[in-house]
Amino acid sequence: MTRLDIFADPVCPWCLIGKVELDRALESRPDHPFAITWHPFRLNPAMPPEGMDRVAYLRAKLGDQVDAAARALAERAAALGLTLNPSPREPDTTDAHRLMHWAGLEGAQGRVMAGLLRAHWQDAQDIGDASVLSAIAGAAGMDPALTARLLASDADRDEVARRESHARQRGISSVPTFIVADAHAVSGAQPADLWQSVIDEIMAASR
Repeated sequence: MTRLDIFADPVCPWCLIGKVELDRALESRPDHPFAITWHPFRLNPAMPPEGMDRVAYLRAKLGDQVDAAARALAERAAALGLTLNPSPREPDTTDAHRLMHWAGLEGAQGRVMAGLLRAHWQDAQDIGDASVLSAIAGAAGMDPALTARLLASDADRDEVARRESHARQRGISSVPTFIVADAHAVSGAQPADLWQSVIDEIMAASR
């Protein structure tokens, strides 16, 4: 197997696009060699725990570029057949990353990340809300009651912060960032055909 480490934040629109593109490549190559691990990287580590109004947040962050950025995202999403209905809240994603950490222990990271992205970008849900996160966990085959108890505690907050700090120390500064075989970095929402080419090259080299 070939490691594919993905650094992502579910509130990043290009992480949504990047996952859809990657998933399509993987579906077209069912014998792909990737063993995928998702890693925490908060775009907004200073976000208050209660989150912010999304429009106000984006205007503060992007200024006059906010409308152009929204158009670029909408066009790329439409090309993939995605309808966007984002949450009106820009959440603190610390708890979402804690959930992803626990999902990794249960082999459920792919399903949980898909649930987080769908909730935030398509179902207009607040993924800073513990009840939303517990429901996502349950839909992914995890124990929602246990998830709720863990979210009500400080379990693994330090671990998520440590892993994010390590990523920044490695030079990762944007998401999504993909590390192939612990050696080759690929940044941004790459198209499915690029991933198909990468898979084909790895499989040809292993024959």
